[in-house]
Amino acid sequence: MRSFRTDLALRVAAVVTLGVGSVALFSYLAQRKAVDRELDVSILNVASIQAASLTEDPTGVMRFHEWELTPEEAASVRDLNRYAQVWSADGESLLRTQYLLVDLPLDTGALANAAGGELTWTEGRLQGVRIRSLFYPLERLGTLHHRHVLQVAAPLEARDRLLFTLGLLLVVVTVTAGVGSFLAGWWLADRMIRPVDAIMDQAEAIGVDRSRRKIEAYADTREYQRLVHVLNGMLQRLAAALESQKRFTADASHELRSPLTALRGELEVARRRERTPGEYRRVIDSALDEVERLSRIAEDLLTLNRSEAGSTTLQTKELDIRERVRHTGDRLLRKAGEKGVHLRFLGEEHPVLVETDPDLLDRVVWNLLDNAVKFAPPGSEVVVKVVSQDAWVVLEVEDRGPGFPPDELDKVFERFYRLDDSRTPGGEDQGTGLGLAIVRAIAELHGGRAEAGNREGGGALLRVFLPR
Repeated sequence: MRSFRTDLALRVAAVVTLGVGSVALFSYLAQRKAVDRELDVSILNVASIQAASLTEDPTGVMRFHEWELTPEEAASVRDLNRYAQVWSADGESLLRTQYLLVDLPLDTGALANAAGGELTWTEGRLQGVRIRSLFYPLERLGTLHHRHVLQVAAPLEARDRLLFTLGLLLVVVTVTAGVGSFLAGWWLADRMIRPVDAIMDQAEAIGVDRSRRKIEAYADTREYQRLVHVLNGMLQRLAAALESQKRFTADASHELRSPLTALRGELEVARRRERTPGEYRRVIDSALDEVERLSRIAEDLLTLNRSEAGSTTLQTKELDIRERVRHTGDRLLRKAGEKGVHLRFLGEEHPVLVETDPDLLDRVVWNLLDNAVKFAPPGSEVVVKVVSQDAWVVLEVEDRGPGFPPDELDKVFERFYRLDDSRTPGGEDQGTGLGLAIVRAIAELHGGRAEAGNREGGGALLRVFLPR
């Protein structure tokens, strides 16, 4: 896999090199154009001067305007020399400057153009040296020279040397900028990665050192504060989930062990000796009760796990929640009657429609009413109310039982939560301890919530909020 340091360093180097290289190329081309323009101006000035000198004699005799230099002096200013030669239109050499020992390279096409009256530029070689030439028609200065063409040439050695040096310098600058930007990018990436490495080291250490529960590296740096905050939040959620899982495993093991132990004890006692049919029937009934309890626990755990895993699919439809509450309440009338508890339904007079899953809604209502009837003292009543509240439909169930300890209200909807046995009327079985957890899970699955509290005068008050 690619290294972030290398990747960032290469990207920075590429951008800087491209930028510097573009500026260098533009500078080189601009400088070359300026040098060539100055050279052409110099050649044209020399040609104008020499043409005037050649044509100033009215007799037609041609003379060059030349410096009086020794051969050594001429060699020292070689780069500044401008060679001149006069040609006839037929290509015959008529006159050369004194320091030009051989004829200039003749371009017959350029000579023909100049003989026709046009200024013509060419390039060639003179004794192995590159030169630039101008063919200048002398007829522009007099009719005596209408068949004469002046060729003025300048060596390009100094120009080429200057451009080569400039190009080499720009290449060195570009390469240096690229290498420097790569090193700077590497250093910058290392500075950027160092906090991440420190954060990761602390995150890894948390798995080994259980006493550390928080990442503190660079937590006060604005750029990394959100990363540290997110990771700490994730670690807290993982720790809470792990703790919840451990507690759930312990509670589930305890809940499953009790009915299994009772079931095993009943069966072992029944095997010790021959029993009457009535005794066997009693053992079988007791075993069936324990099996039913195990089935309820397994079904409740499966419902909770599916809900938390997001694998429960809602089959929603619009229905009147009042009718579903009354229908489910009718199924509990017998149980409530046996205990002497009266169910009273209050709330809206008109239909209260919600989009919900009927089966899951029935389970919510059943768990709430069953819980209320279970803890309501004999001769009391359980009040069920359906009301509309802004964007919510609220299902309220209240009883006259012991209520919830104020310091445990936030635990009411946890798995396997149970009241203290001393607060249970008549020591009645409190069930699996999963009913209210399922209520909250189903409410949240619908986009709602569940709340627990105590009513004035004693008793529990449970509310389920469902969106309209």
